[in-house]
Amino acid sequence: MGQYYIAIILSNTGNIIRLWMQPHNYNNGAKLMEHSYIGNSFIEAFEHLISPEGIFHMSRIVWAGDYANSETDGTENNLYMIAHNNYNEMIQCPESQDTSNYRYIVNHSKKLYVDKERCLQNNYYIIHPLPLLVSEGNGQGGGDYYGNNIELCGTWARDSISVEKSINNDYNELVCDFRE
Repeated sequence: MGQYYIAIILSNTGNIIRLWMQPHNYNNGAKLMEHSYIGNSFIEAFEHLISPEGIFHMSRIVWAGDYANSETDGTENNLYMIAHNNYNEMIQCPESQDTSNYRYIVNHSKKLYVDKERCLQNNYYIIHPLPLLVSEGNGQGGGDYYGNNIELCGTWARDSISVEKSINNDYNELVCDFRE
């Protein structure tokens, strides 16, 4: 069966959910590869929130799958279930914004960045690295990413992330060649 994902912004410490968004609110499918491409309205709305113009700039984020592992709090719930069972969406469908001028996805926790302009076209669209890098549960359901550089999926989950127009010279580039 297919795995569904939601985008989550966490508190700076702990795993308190500050906001969660679902792709269906933007007329997108909830499977990871149904919405993970550059120019997608759901991704652009989320990117705006973590941009310098957004209210969640440099926040800890995760794309939580409903098949992801349980939290370590002794329950059988994962972040996807916790969000759906305990929280209302704190921001109801923020408008999609043009974020094409935010060229870099920056991981402040690991001091890494990805240059979106280096992403390769895959058939008719360009895979957006952000949802894949911060995904939890990838590889456990249909619609997940199974292509090139799959080992990078989830490596940025729960890290402090933003999108930026320029990068800090102390940060290193991560080149991810996501292709199916």
